[in-house]
Amino acid sequence: MSADPTQVLAFETDCHIFDGCGFADVAPGLHSFLFEPLMGHQDDAVYFNKTMLLALLGSIIIVGFFWAAFAKPKVVPGKLQMVAEAGYDFVRRGVVYETIGKKEGEKYVPLIVSLFFFVWIMNIWSIIPIAQFPVTAIISYPAVLAGIVYILWVSLTFKRHGFVGALKNFTGYDKSLGGVLPLSMTIELFSNLIVRPFTHAVRLFANMFAGHTLLLLFTIATWYMLNGIGIAYSAVSFTMVIVMTAFELFIQAVQAYVFVLLTCSFIQGALAEHH
Repeated sequence: MSADPTQVLAFETDCHIFDGCGFADVAPGLHSFLFEPLMGHQDDAVYFNKTMLLALLGSIIIVGFFWAAFAKPKVVPGKLQMVAEAGYDFVRRGVVYETIGKKEGEKYVPLIVSLFFFVWIMNIWSIIPIAQFPVTAIISYPAVLAGIVYILWVSLTFKRHGFVGALKNFTGYDKSLGGVLPLSMTIELFSNLIVRPFTHAVRLFANMFAGHTLLLLFTIATWYMLNGIGIAYSAVSFTMVIVMTAFELFIQAVQAYVFVLLTCSFIQGALAEHH
């Protein structure tokens, strides 16, 4: 077994069932989400590790894809341009226009399209050979993305409604509530300014974290039980790897969609008139 527990993979150990070692010796855990720096040291203020590399590569892939597709656009699009247009149009019409509206939403289309494809690529690294890790399973990445959306949402609210109007928007001010108004406003303020950005980040993180853990569990279990009569159980576990991989493909796209759908919902709430 590798001396560094943060770098152990299923095929790097000779631990199998009936060999006198337990599954706990190779089972996935928090160490499966830790990576040694590729450059620098873990204790340094600045270092570069695998997840950062995947995020950088993902960004390059997205920019490169759309650049290649639209650098020389044609009236009759080629295959690459057609795929890029289909993806762009899906987000623009299916998410932005449906949530914010065409008139108000058009200016936010580039941002939402960028967020959708960035999140999707970060998710899909989970099933790409060699990479095999969803970047969004590290909480800092969803947190930064949710933070960008949060800053945009709050600034738009103040810009559109002014200071007093923004406070009413955040607190759900409604004088018809009477005596319970202070309590209602406190709850709404806490929910909007603290809980909302937190859940926006955690929803994406938790789904990717759980999905990757399940994939690791069945993958390592397949290797662990590959011994003697355990081969029959290993085959079942391997079947689950295939099923979970297909399921993860679906979840990865859904989570990217949900993330931008919520983003559009926040923007729409910032732009809407308070009643």
